[in-house]
Amino acid sequence: MANPNLVNVTSITGESIVHALTTTLTDDILVAASDTLVKINSIIVANIDGSSSADVSLFLKKSGGSPVAFASTVAVPADSTLVVIDKNSALYLEEGDTLEGGASANSDLTCIVNFEILNDA
Repeated sequence: MANPNLVNVTSITGESIVHALTTTLTDDILVAASDTLVKINSIIVANIDGSSSADVSLFLKKSGGSPVAFASTVAVPADSTLVVIDKNSALYLEEGDTLEGGASANSDLTCIVNFEILNDA
C-alpha cells in the first residue's frame, strides 16, 4: 500500500500512548498501520525512579529496514522528564514504520507519545 496523500486524508485522529521502557532497546512502542501516516508531535520520557538516573534510546525503524537511533543513551536524571521531540520537530511514521525504544534500567523510564493518525482509507 502507498502512504496516504495528505490532500486526500479522510480522517485525522489525535492519540496518546504511555509505554514503560525496558532494557530491550528495540521494543516496539508504535507501529504505523496500513493506509496511515502517523505524525508524532511529542515524545516525553519520565524517570520515575527517585534516586537513580537512567538512559533512554529511541529508534526509527523504516519498513523492512534496520533501526536508526535519533536519541542514543541520553541520560534522564532521577525524578525528571526529557522532551525528546516537541511540536517544532515532529516525526512522521509511514505505513509499516516502527518507533522503538529502550532504557538502561527496567521500570525506571516511561515514555509518553502524542501523535496524530492521518488516514485515507
